[in-house]
Amino acid sequence: MNNSKQTNPSVTLHEASSQYQSNTHKIKWLAKTIVTLTVSLFLFSCGSKQVENNEEEVFVSELLGKMTLEEKIGQLHQITSQWNMTGPAPEYAQGHEERLKSGLVGSMLNVIGAEATLNAQKLVVENSRLGIPLIFGYDVIHGYRTMFPVPLGEAASWDPEVVKLSASIAALESAAAGLHWTFAPMMDVGRDARWGRVMEGAGEDPYLASILSAARVRGFQGENLADQKTIAACAKHFAGYAFAESGKDYNNVDISNATLHNVILPPFKASTAAGAATYMNSFNTIQGLPASANEYIQRQLLKGDWGFDGFVVSDWNSIGEMVAHGAARDLKEAANMAINAGSDMDMEGNAYTNFLAELVEEGKVDIKIIDDAVKRVLTVKYRLGLFEDPYKYSNKEWEKNTLYSLGNKSAARKVARESIVLLKNEENKLPISKSIKSIAVVGPLADDKDAPLGNWRADAVANSAVSVLEGIKARAGKDVTINYAKGCDLVTSERNFAGEIKFNTTDRTGFAAAVAAAKKSEIVLLAIGEDCFQSGEGRSQADIRLKGLQMELFDAIYAVNPNIVIVLMNGRPVAIPELDAKAPAILETWFLGSEAGHAIADVVFGDHNPSGKLPMTFPRSNGQIPIYYNAMNTGRPGPKNEVFWSHYTDQSNAPLYPFGYGLSYTDFKYDNLAVDSSDPSAIQVSVTLQNTGAVTGTEVAQLYIRDQFASLVRPIKELKGFQKVTLKSGESKDLTFTLTEKELGFYDNEGSYKVEDGMFDVMVGTNSTDLLTETFLLTAEAVQ
Repeated sequence: MNNSKQTNPSVTLHEASSQYQSNTHKIKWLAKTIVTLTVSLFLFSCGSKQVENNEEEVFVSELLGKMTLEEKIGQLHQITSQWNMTGPAPEYAQGHEERLKSGLVGSMLNVIGAEATLNAQKLVVENSRLGIPLIFGYDVIHGYRTMFPVPLGEAASWDPEVVKLSASIAALESAAAGLHWTFAPMMDVGRDARWGRVMEGAGEDPYLASILSAARVRGFQGENLADQKTIAACAKHFAGYAFAESGKDYNNVDISNATLHNVILPPFKASTAAGAATYMNSFNTIQGLPASANEYIQRQLLKGDWGFDGFVVSDWNSIGEMVAHGAARDLKEAANMAINAGSDMDMEGNAYTNFLAELVEEGKVDIKIIDDAVKRVLTVKYRLGLFEDPYKYSNKEWEKNTLYSLGNKSAARKVARESIVLLKNEENKLPISKSIKSIAVVGPLADDKDAPLGNWRADAVANSAVSVLEGIKARAGKDVTINYAKGCDLVTSERNFAGEIKFNTTDRTGFAAAVAAAKKSEIVLLAIGEDCFQSGEGRSQADIRLKGLQMELFDAIYAVNPNIVIVLMNGRPVAIPELDAKAPAILETWFLGSEAGHAIADVVFGDHNPSGKLPMTFPRSNGQIPIYYNAMNTGRPGPKNEVFWSHYTDQSNAPLYPFGYGLSYTDFKYDNLAVDSSDPSAIQVSVTLQNTGAVTGTEVAQLYIRDQFASLVRPIKELKGFQKVTLKSGESKDLTFTLTEKELGFYDNEGSYKVEDGMFDVMVGTNSTDLLTETFLLTAEAVQ
């Protein structure tokens, strides 16, 4: 660090960052602040929001007017760090350093930590002509240093406040580490468990994904982006990425406009309404055109109809990959297509920085397109407060006191508990009886302190999670004997974010110890599932059954002690019909993050009654995929006594566990379902929920509808509401849901929203299969 440029802290504009600011920098930003203050005084009689908007508009417009074309294009250029920013640039990275000093880079990713971001920011602010600060982005998917459950696991909470809490702490830690921007939340509605990135989303349903994605946006961004404890969110991947053919990552997508508007786009629209600052487009084609070049979804819908005023960033070199798709003959043409379609910032593609100036000179790109993109980038930087103080996020003391704090870990434990789903519990095996004196904790994931961190783990410390074994030991007490045995390894390769996994299929040397531990224990907790890098980007699988020797290990233990509780860790739905047939209890724990072991112990011992519900259908086998609850009916739905109906001849059509499924340590009863359609604009649905079990529990009551006849075939069920309710033993509560045109309509193939006359089924219950049903007649004219 060059100390010669530091100023006396007593005379700086911003005391919190004064130790970092140079005199030159102070004068530059003071001048800009004066412009803003002048506008504020001029508009003093207007409302505060109007003043704020005018300040922003004047500032950004004046700054844009001072920029050269090269500097404008630089703002649309995002690069990854090629060296440790806490030290000098090596020879191979000096070109990057010069571009930063010249103000020809608008954003960097993968620069983390207060010191590194400070040094990178100083390169730009204190050397470039206009001193426009960088915006630092990073993949903060489910926590920064303190890990929370993977997003699919969090979605199992069916609780927007839980999701918001997780995102707010991820934002706090990220901001303390110098970051301004996360590439999250991912809101791709996913129906195919083979696609590894389902772990990053909220599951298969557009309604649930909309609610939870908007909550994540609010958690990341808070009430004000200028708040130092918040960061900018990024709605991704726009759009259709999870519909990749055969579940293979980066594959093509072929969907109808009705599917686009009714299934894929709702979470994005909800996130825009929640104020998402940025968007990221996707790798896939959509109706034959790479998403990066799709003008309809980026310009007409997002920036037009939805009024989005932030900026769109490409995914990693997705603009350059348009050449491989065969949509562009070369990188120059790809740049032309992407910028005109509405992709504002090029992530690591070098398409814009190499060719935009040339394209403007040739008249292929209007300068107004460039100006609009740059304005959008500058506006987000303004809202983050970076023009007021570009160094405010880079505070090493704040970083030290914030990351992995006791409060953050406590929140992680809470969110993890809420994310656990009880899939099976025969003979009330759970919670563990207080009279039990011996427990076997067995399995390749039982004492694994790394797997619970999951994939996309940001800056988590390897092997820092609380393992299942640690959690059980901490809770069991001195009077309970814990017998541990690994049983077998799941993988033989080292964990590697970018590498393929090799599974253990031959080494059974640990089986004997596991069998011995099971024999001398009253109950067995068997921790099996996926490796943490088995799901995530690039981790598509043709077979989603358990890998390696895990089923053999289960069979060996079951033979000597069938009193088994499966502790399942995974980032996607898995096909486990054999476990469901034999194991008396199954607990879906996903990858729960830093406090996984404690959260699992809380549920196993009954300190927390599980209330999670599946956000994604679990199939019986690979052959059922894709399988999802809100499918369209066919002309031959069946069942019939003959073969001529839509079914498999070798397996049931039904899933192993349906969407919305999850058990409790108590029982709930639904009764008295009624529909009041006297006011068609606000139809009231009521139902009585009663806790008929022996202990307090929390239930997620779910409301589904079916439009029986419509101009386009509608799904057999659609989630349109849910309420999470806690009831004491014997307690009951009357629940009311309201259905309006927002819930009762749909988009046609032209993207027009319509509400039609007709008969509707209303279904309420504990999951998408076990439901009470009533019917009502809707007169669409009365609704509108």
